Amino acid sequence: MVGPPATIGMLGGGQLGRYALIAARIAGYRTIVCDPDPAAPAGRVADVHLVTAYDDPESLDRLAAECAVVTTEFENPPATALERLAADTVVAPSAAAVAVAQDRIAEKTFLAEHGIPVAPWAPLVVDGDLARAAALDGPVIVKSARLGYDGKGQIALNDGGDVAAAWRELGGAACVVERRVPLDVELSVVCARSADGAFVAYPVAENEHRDGILDLTIVPARIEPELAEAATGLAESIASALDYVGVLAVEIFVSDGELLVNELAPRPHNSGHWTLDAAGIDQFALQIRAITGSALGGTTLTAPAVAMVNLLGDLWPDGGDPDWSPVLGEPAARLHLYGKSAARRGRKMGHVTVVADDPTAAGIQARALRAAVASA
Repeated sequence: MVGPPATIGMLGGGQLGRYALIAARIAGYRTIVCDPDPAAPAGRVADVHLVTAYDDPESLDRLAAECAVVTTEFENPPATALERLAADTVVAPSAAAVAVAQDRIAEKTFLAEHGIPVAPWAPLVVDGDLARAAALDGPVIVKSARLGYDGKGQIALNDGGDVAAAWRELGGAACVVERRVPLDVELSVVCARSADGAFVAYPVAENEHRDGILDLTIVPARIEPELAEAATGLAESIASALDYVGVLAVEIFVSDGELLVNELAPRPHNSGHWTLDAAGIDQFALQIRAITGSALGGTTLTAPAVAMVNLLGDLWPDGGDPDWSPVLGEPAARLHLYGKSAARRGRKMGHVTVVADDPTAAGIQARALRAAVASA
């Protein structure tokens, strides 16, 4: 067990890192973040901000020397950086687990090898893969194997779409081609596992996306209890197979009543932001507990239902800030802003959570409050 005032290191300085480092500092840990952006949100709350590339040798050596454990807030840190750190200190989640989640080909191969259901797919790396990829029935989506997120690096094709042309548009890099299955609902399970195998999970979340970006999360998901239990079981199986340490998010499609795992996120997740306001312990404090070997905390809801809506840069007027009075004037709502230096279209700038007596009401009110801000 790693106790305070030991130092926790973080690769990545976005809002996920910011919240995790706040949780660490509240618990009494010292913190160091490595991120090349001098205005990175996490850098503003860390004891030390190393403004360098993630694979900068001097920064990695300092993290290894000063930190009892190093974690990451995004899924794409250089594998060489994690391996270098792991030679001299604890890295959680492990470099091997992150490597699976940061490459869609490796991820889908891993899931298939462990009997986890996924939508039909094919790798697309060389010209010889085109025939198999093009043979997938129905509409497909072509995704870059690495670095794509929030709808980036993805091209959706209808029946008979030109997979080869989409591949060229994505630069001919390694891709996966997935069948676009009919969706009943999109779910996520945010869970945590510690090095001793202890496992906890939050109630299953129901998610709605817009333009590839998470728009709304509702908890608990409006699904049958048996389906929620099965989704949580899949998440536990995946965490165990990865020998995972930390918070893990498992994104799941429900298609014709069948659970299909879509993607893994080896970190706290956007669909878990509601835990800051309506859970026994939030996902960021849980991340710190898991990577330090502390007892995992309670993950039960503290309200009958909760919803979260993202606030994107589109909401910011030119040269000004939104009028937050509709949110601030609602006792059931809570506003979160991430401290980012500039608002851009599609950039996640914050979120609003709303607690209510049932999930549908929470979702309706959360969206209504955001709309009120937009029109204020």
